[in-house]
Amino acid sequence: MTDPHGFLEVPRRPVPARPVEERLGDWNEVYAGQARLPLVSEQAGRCMDCGIPFCHSGCPLGNLIPEWNAYAAKDDWWAAAERLHATNNFPEFTGRLCPAPCEDACVLAINADPVTIKNVEQAIADEIWARGYAPPRPPERLSGKTVAVIGSGPAGLAAAQQLTRIGHTVAVYERADRVGGLLRYGIPAFKMEKQHLNRRIEQMRSEGTKFRTGVDVGSDLDAIELTRRHDAVVVAVGARGQRELPVPGRELNGIHQAMDYLTFANRVREGDYVSSPVTAEGKHVVIIGGGDTGSDCLGTALRQGATSVVQLDINQEPGEVRRDTEPWPTYPKVYRISHAHEEGRGREGTDPRIFSSATLRLEGDRHGHVRGIRLAEVEPENRRPRPDTEHVISADLVLLALGFYGPERGTGLMKQLALTLDDRGNFARDADFAAETAERARSPERTVRTGTDGVFIAGDAGRGQSLVVWAIAEGRSAAAAADRYLSGSTELPAPVAPSDRPLVA
Repeated sequence: MTDPHGFLEVPRRPVPARPVEERLGDWNEVYAGQARLPLVSEQAGRCMDCGIPFCHSGCPLGNLIPEWNAYAAKDDWWAAAERLHATNNFPEFTGRLCPAPCEDACVLAINADPVTIKNVEQAIADEIWARGYAPPRPPERLSGKTVAVIGSGPAGLAAAQQLTRIGHTVAVYERADRVGGLLRYGIPAFKMEKQHLNRRIEQMRSEGTKFRTGVDVGSDLDAIELTRRHDAVVVAVGARGQRELPVPGRELNGIHQAMDYLTFANRVREGDYVSSPVTAEGKHVVIIGGGDTGSDCLGTALRQGATSVVQLDINQEPGEVRRDTEPWPTYPKVYRISHAHEEGRGREGTDPRIFSSATLRLEGDRHGHVRGIRLAEVEPENRRPRPDTEHVISADLVLLALGFYGPERGTGLMKQLALTLDDRGNFARDADFAAETAERARSPERTVRTGTDGVFIAGDAGRGQSLVVWAIAEGRSAAAAADRYLSGSTELPAPVAPSDRPLVA
């Protein structure tokens, strides 16, 4: 265990990000080059080694947080790596991208500052690669079974790696020209440099996973034909259906979906463009939507040289502390500042977000280009516009970051595999797919509700828009279900079931 008095004697000290002025001058990660050791080892020593580690309840992967904290505190990076990889295929992704609900569930968070779990995780993940602790793990023998995974985001990659390592022959089909899904084109490099993704993909190739890029299953390749070629299929296409803004003026030029904007920016970093076809340079930018995607757009626009950037959030500005309706260990809605928000504060120090704000209409010039947005404050109870609060702000570029309604509908994939939607708008599936009983192994039709035998749904396609840790957990569970279907039993872990949800009050 760690120092039993560590949490009493050592204050919380997160790893500092690079200075704002420095990181706005490049696209490198905000923590690039920042020393994590020995700071992280000292912070890991604050872990209380609780009898009931509630940090587990905050993480769907079931990460063994107290265990790898203890090893990190003692600089035993081999043991820490083994414990971290026991539950998480890609800790270098989660350590950079997850908002760390485990920290809000830390027992210390009841009345003190929680352990810097996310920093510890990222430090272990980086030490894993620096010390050569992540060699390829090809299977000892092949099962003779083949699996197709449709989609190469975190859920698809996790499912593919688990199934490959257990001995099945796996091919991943990705409609984009590169592997990675939103990890590749949706996440800006300043949050996660693509070298981390490329390194994992090369590891998976060395283990035997095959990748087929530029293949849109359901269009370029008939999905039924894919099921004939393979013994099982995992559908992990994500929740890519982007929500729209149904207000007057939406047809004006200069209004773009956030994910299209981020994809262009990421393609510049990949070398596909000299400059982005949609750039914020020299423009007044307004981002409609207060979530993580909006924050990613904010950081991207600032690096492109925007004249000004405003992010609109229809929700009330949260308070600094938990509300009674969101008790520990739930993930509370409190006032949080992302690195992009910190960058957007500028010299004045004002938050670039406007809370409790609704878009009434988009206003343009005589050439049909957006020039402003008419807003109104909203009532916190029902989000209806308040009378006499209308005003206009300038906008040359408007980015819609309103979230996703679920998987894209009406596609060839959906029709050919007879996929249906549940009441949340996601692909319907059996709530028992993560259960590990021989009875269900003998009844594969109960494993997934797709209308096509041997087809499994994983990730946001079945859960809806969620966190990277949920996607990886779903991929691992889908791999366990597919392995059980193919082999009659499985030793693969299944950390979540489709009915599982984040802990709420």
